[in-house]
Formats: sequence, C-alpha cells, structure tokens
Amino acid sequence: MTLPDTFFGWVWFILKEYDTLFIRGTLNTLLVSISGTIIGFLIGLLIGVLRTIPVLPTDHLVKKILMKILDKIMGAYVFIFRGTPMMVQAMIIFYGSMQYLGISIPVIFASIIVISVNTGAYMAEIIRGGIISIDPGQSEGAHSLGMNHWQTMTGIVLPQAIRNSMPSIGNEFVVNIKDSSVLNVISMSELFFVSKSASGTYLKYFEVFFITAIIYLMLTATVTFILRKIEKRMDGPDNFKLCVAEEPKTVTANEGGQLL
Repeated sequence: MTLPDTFFGWVWFILKEYDTLFIRGTLNTLLVSISGTIIGFLIGLLIGVLRTIPVLPTDHLVKKILMKILDKIMGAYVFIFRGTPMMVQAMIIFYGSMQYLGISIPVIFASIIVISVNTGAYMAEIIRGGIISIDPGQSEGAHSLGMNHWQTMTGIVLPQAIRNSMPSIGNEFVVNIKDSSVLNVISMSELFFVSKSASGTYLKYFEVFFITAIIYLMLTATVTFILRKIEKRMDGPDNFKLCVAEEPKTVTANEGGQLL
C-alpha cells in the first residue's frame, strides 16, 4: 500500500481508512450532547420554577421550612456543579459509583448523566434569570384573576422566559457538543476519543485532528442555524394582520316600501 506524501492526501486517506470510526464518534457525541441538554433543560426548568415560588408571611410554617430546605439543596447543587469541571464530575460519578456504591454504570449512560447534571446547574440559573426578566405586573395580574403559581408559570411567565433564554440555552447546547470531548477520561467513544485512536496508527495527529475540528465546526454550525430558526419561529411573523369586525349594514326602504 502506497502512503500519501501530501497533507490533503493524508486527510483523504485517513477519512477513507477511518470513516466508520469518525461516524460512530460523531453519532455518540450527538447522542450524549442532545440527551444531556434536553434532560439538563428539564432539570433547570424544574429548579427555576421551584426557586421562584413565593413564600408569603401568611403561609404555613411547614411550607416555609420545606421551601427553605429545598432552596438550600438546590442552591448547593447549582453551586457545586457550576464550580467544578465536567471532567472531574465524570471521574467522580463513573469511578466513584463503582468504588463506593458497587454500581457499574455503562459508559454511555454515565456520560449522559454527567452532561445532564452539569447542564442542569447552568440551565437553572438561565431559566431563573429568564423568569425574573418578565414584568412582575403580569404575574400580579394573573393572580388577581385567580390563577395559582403553577398556572401563572405555565400559561404566562414560562413561554416568555424560555424565549428570552433561548440564546443562552442554544449556547449551552453548543458548549455541550464541544465539552463532550472531556468524556474520553471515562473511555466514552465520542469524537475526540476515536480521533486519538485514529491518530496513533500512522502518527498523523495534525491531519486527524484537522478532520475532527471540521466535524465539530459542522456540528456546531448546524445546531446554531437550527436554533436561530427556532428562535425566529417563536418570535412569530414580523407583521400581524389586524382583524376588524365589519360594521353592520343599515337597511333602508324607499318610498315604495322596497328594501335598499
């Protein structure tokens, strides 16, 4: 077999030689990043709503104590997972559960758990910021109509808060695609991990990771494009057609009694 002697020759050769490996790594990267972002969004949404539940002076003492404890737990969760690297979290969750709990978590599920809990901590603050950005007068108006906190959130506040948070949510998704590369420390066969395997055969690190960079760029560009389309769709049309009810026609009669 004759080996290439140019840069792009090697790029094309490696692509043909390891096309299946690159495809598998890309699909695994998409799987863990999409799953982790969706689950993390749901975690953040739940925490964001819970942390904005109003505690009134007239509320029962039990509710006040429970909400205080719950707020401290959620605050600690956000503080810990935002303040530690995802790589360290992966090592603790994967190897820690094996060493101290005797649980051997499959690598793919461990990877999704790591991205989910990490993303949930960031999403919680993103959603909370989106909720706070909504004019309090809207919530007050909803409560005056007899709507409870849950109805106000789901019907009025959250749709606007999520739309306001979409750029940050999309940015977190893009970050997860790139940061999934740190999961190679637990032998997750994502794009970076398979790239290391491919580069070691012919010791062509630059050529292999040039291909890897292009794939990552294509993934993030595609996701960014799709998210922009979703944001535009959520904004609705640029111009709205004003529908005005037609005035009823006046019926008159002439001298002969015929209706005009």
